[in-house]
Amino acid sequence: MELSQFLSALTPFNLALALFGVVAGTVVGSVPGLTATMALAVLVPITFSMEPASALILLGAIYTGAIYGGAYAAILLNTPGTPSAIATTFDGYPMAKRGDGDLAVALACFASVFGGLVGAFALLFLAPPLSKVALAFGPVEYFWLSIFGLSLIASLSSGNVIKGLAGGAFGMILSTVGVAEISADIRLTFGSQMLIGGFGVVGAMIGLYCIPVLIDLVATPDRHLKVEEGVRSVRIGEAFRLALKSKFNLIRSSIIGTLVGILPGAGGSVAGLVAYSEARRTAKPDQKFGEGEPDGIMATESANNATVGGGFVPTLVLGIPGTPPDAIVLGALLVQGVRTGPTMFSQSGSIVYTFIYGLIIATLLMLPAGLLIGRYAYKSIVTIPKALLVPTVGFMTIIGTFSIRNSVTDVLLMLCLGVFAWVVGKYGFSASPIVLGLILGPIAEQGFVQGWTIGAATKNLFGMFFGRPISQAILVFTLITLVLPLYMSRRKRLAEGLTGNE
Repeated sequence: MELSQFLSALTPFNLALALFGVVAGTVVGSVPGLTATMALAVLVPITFSMEPASALILLGAIYTGAIYGGAYAAILLNTPGTPSAIATTFDGYPMAKRGDGDLAVALACFASVFGGLVGAFALLFLAPPLSKVALAFGPVEYFWLSIFGLSLIASLSSGNVIKGLAGGAFGMILSTVGVAEISADIRLTFGSQMLIGGFGVVGAMIGLYCIPVLIDLVATPDRHLKVEEGVRSVRIGEAFRLALKSKFNLIRSSIIGTLVGILPGAGGSVAGLVAYSEARRTAKPDQKFGEGEPDGIMATESANNATVGGGFVPTLVLGIPGTPPDAIVLGALLVQGVRTGPTMFSQSGSIVYTFIYGLIIATLLMLPAGLLIGRYAYKSIVTIPKALLVPTVGFMTIIGTFSIRNSVTDVLLMLCLGVFAWVVGKYGFSASPIVLGLILGPIAEQGFVQGWTIGAATKNLFGMFFGRPISQAILVFTLITLVLPLYMSRRKRLAEGLTGNE
């Protein structure tokens, strides 16, 4: 961690790469379907002729910008631009509906920058010791972690745990359609060639979130979002004061995001969900999560951006990608002949520390760039006529879904899921549990099958699933998450009954 490496990150070329990466990532992340993984995959070839440190700075900036960019669509269109922004829709869109979309966008920017800095500094100072946490997780721990994530989204599902669990279970069933994770068996296709490839996560997410919004836009004559007269830009001062007031929430959520990011495969969607659940659990009586609570946005956005730095811990120290974008970064490093692993910080220290400083600088640049882009994004969305907004967003959803696997089938499945989500939404079923079930399903299946195989071979199935300390801790948290909402609801009804009797 020498001064020369910090100065190397401050060269005009590296600064330009960081700014370009943040802007490009933010724009790409704001478009439903165009994920951080896709942005990195498209731009990775241009890094092959660069120095390794500069290439890493560009890729890291694109990654962190794309994670933040997903908040725009989540807040203004109720459609997560990236899976990491799923929980942002819970309070972001309600804020936009009541005319506070500009404030929500600014809050998302401040929270993203704060979370990104916490993750980057954790990578700078704590990478080697934190990597040991990732090594302690085996297949069974990932199975229980996925169940824990599912229980969280169920408990957050509009106060109805049963409907949330039903939606999550349906999402997990959808994740089993097509080729099996471990055995490669063909399942639940009912003889249809269309279903062999299964339901793509991003395509399904676009359909479940975006199509119902488009249908409602066409069905209602009102404006998409409430417009306050005289609002010309994002409310930076007000957002900064709210962020300062909620500093404890930001710190806690950023730590959660960093720790979840260290676990390979968990990702920003799980981190945002866990942080949101914790913020809701510790909420004050006057805070109404799910109805436009600023703390909900800050919890999610700080957590999912903290996973960027956290995800690089196992990528650089162990050579195990923490998230799909990290896998692309790892591939770019291998192409350039840079070996990852425990010795990377000693053998290639100049490259690693220059990259980490560059990531910190890129995160800081995200503040002015994000607020500026957010200002024009908000003004465009709230003023654009419905006759232009609906076809434009519809076209983006189709192109975004098709571009993932170049499949017309994915587009048809996306549209079918969208209509299905609109219908079940009328009966109180949220799309979020279905999407999380679809994301967590493969993780749960792979962990369960591998754990079962190991347990059967060692003739210790019970000990494999219930005898490991980390598994026990996750299982306890899962049970608390499921039981606590029921207990609080019952306690509230009893209190109301006693008040009514008086």
